[in-house]
Amino acid sequence: MRLFLALTLPLYALDQLTKWLVLRFIGPEDDIVAVPGFFYLVQVHNTGAAFGMLTNNNLFFVALSTVALVALAVFWRRGAFADRWTSIGAALLMAGILGNLTDRLVHQFVVDFLLFDLHVMFAHPWPAFNVADSCICVAAGLFVLGSLFEKKRAILPGR
Repeated sequence: MRLFLALTLPLYALDQLTKWLVLRFIGPEDDIVAVPGFFYLVQVHNTGAAFGMLTNNNLFFVALSTVALVALAVFWRRGAFADRWTSIGAALLMAGILGNLTDRLVHQFVVDFLLFDLHVMFAHPWPAFNVADSCICVAAGLFVLGSLFEKKRAILPGR
């Protein structure tokens, strides 16, 4: 419960605040150059998943997000996220799901606004994303780290 209050709620609030600011101050056709040739603030309406896949499937993603939140809450309550890596990952994942689910329910699309141009194949530019997407990606990385450390502990005797 502490991680929910310390991580999930503040990150959810940050996600919603930044999206509100984008909708209020950046037009759909505007690009604000933060770092020329590299980083821009934009307003993109995403009705699909990552990288614009499965566009115009908002109802499907509302249902999927709802199921994921319920499953995450059940696993959390049953102690599935016992170590530091996975418990932080679960808190971040919940923040990300809540942030994008809120957008889908309120706007019928997810607001993406961070756009990086890495000037390499497949990332010229990288698709726009938001704070919630960042939470989800970091959570995935933490779950991988947690699984690696869990296997290491299982292999080493006396740990």
